[in-house]
Amino acid sequence: MKKFVCLALFITVLSGIFVGNGIAADASFGTDVNSAYVWRGITFNDGMVVQPSLDVTKGGFGLNVWGNIDIDDYNNTLDDREFSEIDLTFSYGMEIKSVSLSFGYIEYLFPAGGQGTREVYGGISITPLDGFSTGITVYYDFDEVEDYYISWNIGYSREIIEKLSMDIGFTAGYAGEDMSAGTDSGLHDYNVSLGLGYAVTEALSVNGFIAYTDTFDDDVLPEQDVDVYGGAGASYAF
Repeated sequence: MKKFVCLALFITVLSGIFVGNGIAADASFGTDVNSAYVWRGITFNDGMVVQPSLDVTKGGFGLNVWGNIDIDDYNNTLDDREFSEIDLTFSYGMEIKSVSLSFGYIEYLFPAGGQGTREVYGGISITPLDGFSTGITVYYDFDEVEDYYISWNIGYSREIIEKLSMDIGFTAGYAGEDMSAGTDSGLHDYNVSLGLGYAVTEALSVNGFIAYTDTFDDDVLPEQDVDVYGGAGASYAF
């Protein structure tokens, strides 16, 4: 586990050096406390988790370091109070009028055990109306899984009152046979979420959300332990 934590710490320190020397324009650190860890409809932990993250961006390029700490042990199948996953994402995004394009590379590390893997992705989204957005992202695991996952999303955001914003989102996923959690390829999962965010200061913000997720087809994604989950967090820009 130490080598994975050291790697994440190294990137964090490196990002801090870039920010301090003016190489990166924007950086933020955040931590979320969630009632469960759900990824692409799959329950990785049905109990409390802490998920810290660091984002650094400059000129369309981005670096994200994200981790999951299991507070609960998921029926004694996980080591509680330890990192079970660390993800490193390198990305590039651009906007052309109302169209946004994104490309990236994700490194999945599992300090508590399990084979790590790698994905590349590309996405496109549009903003047809003020506050509304929709898009599609294609992920391809070229390492351990060698298969794809396609995510379609639609969202609506608006400011309710000054400094308080609301986000409503819907996502649906399609997985290849080897990427699915079941035996077949097909429509994998869907997720409906409602979130609120409040800007305490220009740098500090707090947020909370609640979500419902389920499977389209039990042969593609078997029924999972978590359908409803939520959480709260804070982030600080520096």
